[in-house]
Amino acid sequence: MAKQTKSPHSELSDGVPAPAGAISDIVATAGGDTVPEFDLNLTNHFLIAMPSMHDPVFGGSVVYLCEHNPRGAMGMVINRPTDMTVAELFDRIDLRLEVIPDSHPMGKHLVMFGGPVQDDRGFVLHSPVGEYTSSLKVTDNIAFTTSRDVLEAIAAGEGPERIVMSVGYAGWGAGQLEKEILANGWLTVAADPQIIFSLPVEERFNAAIKLLGIDPIMLSSEAGHA
Repeated sequence: MAKQTKSPHSELSDGVPAPAGAISDIVATAGGDTVPEFDLNLTNHFLIAMPSMHDPVFGGSVVYLCEHNPRGAMGMVINRPTDMTVAELFDRIDLRLEVIPDSHPMGKHLVMFGGPVQDDRGFVLHSPVGEYTSSLKVTDNIAFTTSRDVLEAIAAGEGPERIVMSVGYAGWGAGQLEKEILANGWLTVAADPQIIFSLPVEERFNAAIKLLGIDPIMLSSEAGHA
């Protein structure tokens, strides 16, 4: 499952992630094993957990991949809410929404459990991209930002129109995600921003599966990957 490594980002983290690139050579894993050659870049794709995945962290999850290159992959789980609202998160980091948090629509949104890496920090998936200190542009319309300035902009009512906020993110070391896909741990499909930003959390898993033309009811633990 996702490797719990130190984040390449911060405040919410330090620095900006490197651009994604195609995996075109044999990639060595941390343990010295190798995986078959791939010409694969799953940036801006959904990973959909197969029913055979009983991992307590990723079972039943949909992960939006923000970066995938020969060094590994990173993304955010988009369908695993915590019991904390955006307003409560802001209160913990001494920010306040421009109006009373309880009445602000954004403040009522639940913060996601984005993954097991740096689960004590906040991360923001948002559209449009904007200009922030530490931000990874995933597509022309979607970015993954780790710097506090995006939160300050949201608090001031000047932030991105559409956001998903998480604590933690999902990360894989070199070759690790490819092995999990070959083992039928994940289905993969090009992401739809509407599922990320517009659908209720409880509908995102089934909607992501339907992008593959699969009826979620018919999905079995023996299904292959896309």
